[in-house]
Amino acid sequence: MITVHHLNNSRSQRVLWLLEELQLPYEIRHYQRDPQTSLAPPELRQVHPLGKSPVITDGGLTIAESGAILEYLVDRYGNGRLKPAGEQDLLHYRYFMHFAEGSAMPPLLMKLVFNRIKRAPMPFFVKPIARGIADKVLGSFVQPNIDAQLKFLESELSTRPWFAGAEFSAADVQMSFPLEAAASRGGSMDAYSRLRDFLARIHARPAYQQALERGGPYDLMS
Repeated sequence: MITVHHLNNSRSQRVLWLLEELQLPYEIRHYQRDPQTSLAPPELRQVHPLGKSPVITDGGLTIAESGAILEYLVDRYGNGRLKPAGEQDLLHYRYFMHFAEGSAMPPLLMKLVFNRIKRAPMPFFVKPIARGIADKVLGSFVQPNIDAQLKFLESELSTRPWFAGAEFSAADVQMSFPLEAAASRGGSMDAYSRLRDFLARIHARPAYQQALERGGPYDLMS
């Protein structure tokens, strides 16, 4: 039996969604973030040394990293589903399976961190300096990178309905988290009608809704 070690409000929501799309049986072991630090609880280190989510166990195997987990599930249990066969579509598929975490998430994570720095308690005489540095990094580096990536992704969906081609695939599952994060904290999505349509379409999928029911509250949706 596949066990998903599921951390609330995390990338592991994608794993639940993919399992629902593949209609595979699985069980969930729930973990909650520390309310003060937002870090995963130490119990996750008993599953994987880094103590992070997502991570799954399948028999004697332990697999971490969302992209590796999705590829493992599709390759082992997909029977040809959710992975394109054509050469060009397969190239798109592989690209976006890696782009999601390798390129899309770093500036979004940086934005989260620097915004927290701006709100963090600190001596009054330090606040203007810390906020000034944070605003400079956000304005000159972080937000321009986010904007450039959103424009790129918007243009990609102008040539096909899904990231890998004409059919929905695991690459769309993988891309869901950075786009939900961008909609939540990356700035206005008003200029990106195709990305907003993509989010609306994935959120309407029955498997996505079923994963939310099983996984519990998911604040990136709010």
